[in-house]
Amino acid sequence: MSSADAIKPIVDIHQLRKSYGSNEVLKGIDLQVRPGEVIAIIGKSGSGKSTLLRCINGLEAFQSGQLSVDGQPLLHGNAAAMRELRQHVGMIFQNFNLFPHLSVG
Repeated sequence: MSSADAIKPIVDIHQLRKSYGSNEVLKGIDLQVRPGEVIAIIGKSGSGKSTLLRCINGLEAFQSGQLSVDGQPLLHGNAAAMRELRQHVGMIFQNFNLFPHLSVG
């Protein structure tokens, strides 16, 4: 076992599956991301990149598999657990809408 294997993953995903109707987008994804690790998720349009990120952030419910963030399993049915997750995990959307009459200042 290498020293990297001994570090507990911050994101731990096993056999994650997500479908929209009959269209299975995530087909048994396995992924571990350790603290300080930088990864890139690449693929063509419609391949499930954003869906995977939305699942990690708790914005999408998945049909099966296991997903934990910082050792805590993702629990969509537990509002307190989801609030706790969102205190530590964020996402910037590719397309977002700001208030046109407000500035950053």
